[in-house]
Amino acid sequence: MSLKRNVELKIQEYLESFPVVAILGSRQCGKTTLSRMTCPDWNYFDLENSDDRDFVTQDYTFFFKKYPDTTIIDEAQASPDIFKELRGVIDQKRNQYGRFILTDSSSPHLKNSVSESLAGRVGIIELGTLKMNERYERAHPDIYRILDRFSPSEHLEHLQELKPSLNVNQVMHHFLHGGYPEPVTRDQPYFERWMSNYHKTYIERDIRSLFPNLNMENYRRFISMLSDLSGTIVNRSEVGRSLNVGESSIRNYLDIAEGTYIWRSLPSLEKTASKSMVKMAKGYLRDSGLLFHLLRIRDIERLYRYPGVGAAFEGFICEEIIQGLSAIENIPWGTNYYRTRNGAEVDLILTSPDGARIPVEIKFGMSTRRADLRSLSRFIEQEDCPYGILVNNNEEVTMLTENIIQIPAGCL
Repeated sequence: MSLKRNVELKIQEYLESFPVVAILGSRQCGKTTLSRMTCPDWNYFDLENSDDRDFVTQDYTFFFKKYPDTTIIDEAQASPDIFKELRGVIDQKRNQYGRFILTDSSSPHLKNSVSESLAGRVGIIELGTLKMNERYERAHPDIYRILDRFSPSEHLEHLQELKPSLNVNQVMHHFLHGGYPEPVTRDQPYFERWMSNYHKTYIERDIRSLFPNLNMENYRRFISMLSDLSGTIVNRSEVGRSLNVGESSIRNYLDIAEGTYIWRSLPSLEKTASKSMVKMAKGYLRDSGLLFHLLRIRDIERLYRYPGVGAAFEGFICEEIIQGLSAIENIPWGTNYYRTRNGAEVDLILTSPDGARIPVEIKFGMSTRRADLRSLSRFIEQEDCPYGILVNNNEEVTMLTENIIQIPAGCL
C-alpha cells in the first residue's frame, strides 16, 4: 500500500533547485517508495543489493557516464565513496538541476558526509514514519500552512477556523501503532512480528555493521531503557550506572540513537528571561508504535492505564508538529522545550524564522483546567509571545483565554 507523503511537493521543489536531493530517515520509513513514486521513470540502483553495488562502484567513471542524471541511488551509505565521486560529476554541469536522488538509513555520519562533499549541491530532506494525516490519507493539515505563510500576529485569526480531520479514535489508533508504513495497515499479529523483527534487525544488523566495536548487549539494553525514558530528561549518569558504563558511553549511545533516526533530542530553550533554566535536553522515541512495542503495550486499554501515557503523548505530538512543519518549511523553525528549576514547564517552544516564539502545551485528556495553563500563561507574558497553543484530545478549536487557543490533536 503506497500512501502519499507530505514531503512529495518539497522534493519536487528541491529537484528544481539542486542537482542532488538526499532523503534521510530510519530504515523502513518509506524512503525508497517515496523516491520511486516521486520519479517513477528514473533509473534505480540499490547499493544494498550486491549486484547493483558492484556495478556502480567498480568503475564510477563508466557508471556516471552511462547514468549522468535522472538516477535514484538507494541506501547510499553502503558505498560512502560515492559522495566524492558525485561531486565531480555534478561540477561538470554545475547549473543542471534535478539529476540525482540519494537515500540513506541508519547512518549517523552520512548527513555530515553529504554536507561536506556536496555542499551547495544538495537539498536534504528528513523523512519520518507516517504522520497521522498520511496514514488516513488526508491532506497536509492547514495548521502548518497557517504557521508558515502568515505572520504570528495573524495566526490566531486563521487558527480559529481549523476543523479536525481526524477523530479521537483515529488519533489513539495511530498513537498506539505508530507510522512504519509496512505493518501499519496489517492485522495485530503481523504488526507484532514485524516490530520484533525490525528491532532485532536494527540492533543486530544496522548497528553492528556501523559500529562493529560497540558493546551490542549494552546498546540493546540502552534502547530498552529509552522506552521508559521517552518524553523525559535523560540523566546520563543515572543511565550509565544502570548499565555499568561511563557517562561518555551513554552520550555516544544517545548520539547513535539520534543519528539513526530512532530518537529525537529536544534541547532546552536557554535564551529566556528566566535565570533558573534546566539546560539538559529531553527526548523521545520518534515512532510511538516502536515505543509501545518495547513497552509491551498492545491495546488501547493498556495504553490508557500506562502511567507514562502523558509523557508518551507529548513526544508523539511534538513529532507530529515537527514533521508537519518540516514538510513545507524552507527556513527551519526552532524547536525546544522550557523548564525551570522551580518546576515551570512548557512542552514545546516553536521559534519562527523571524524569531517569534509560540509555546505549545500538550495534554492527553479532553478537558483542561485553568490551573493547567499556569506555566503556559506565564511563559507568554514573560517572553512577550503573540499567543500560546494547548493541544489535547478535545474535538473543538476554542479560545481558552484571550491569548491561548485549544487545538485538537486531530488538527495536526
